[in-house]
Amino acid sequence: MTNEATWHARAVTDGDTILATADITASPERVFRALTTEEAERWWGSPDIYRVTDWQADVRVGGLWSLIVRRPDGGIFPASGEFLAVNAPGKIVQTRKYNWDCPELGRRDTTVTYRLDPIATGTRMTVRHDGFVGLRESADEHAAGWERFLNWLTAYLNPDLRS
Repeated sequence: MTNEATWHARAVTDGDTILATADITASPERVFRALTTEEAERWWGSPDIYRVTDWQADVRVGGLWSLIVRRPDGGIFPASGEFLAVNAPGKIVQTRKYNWDCPELGRRDTTVTYRLDPIATGTRMTVRHDGFVGLRESADEHAAGWERFLNWLTAYLNPDLRS
């Protein structure tokens, strides 16, 4: 098994923007597919935190996406947005908002940019999440969430990393 320190995702925030990154041992095309198809339901989440279900995406500029986050306690939290840019397999830009009253973020639209850059070992994925001005606590929570997201995706695409 690979040492987690060699693949663990990292995220930082200045309180307004979050940057997160991970190196994934899969091609940009493979990572893009895992991000943009119903395949996301297979890897996005864990039984003890939440699972993503009901993934829908019309992956084109102006297309809409939506999902449901299901928590172990039965809570259901929908999210959705619109694709602003799609340059397969290297870049996706989309809006994101919660369709429920998130205590720290409300229903504020934010913007997520995924960059999938080829590297010798696969793909360097960088996530930029903008729109947290004045909401430092929410930015900190989302930074931790992006680390989980990238670790779930990395482990899914490289079964040797799963515990």
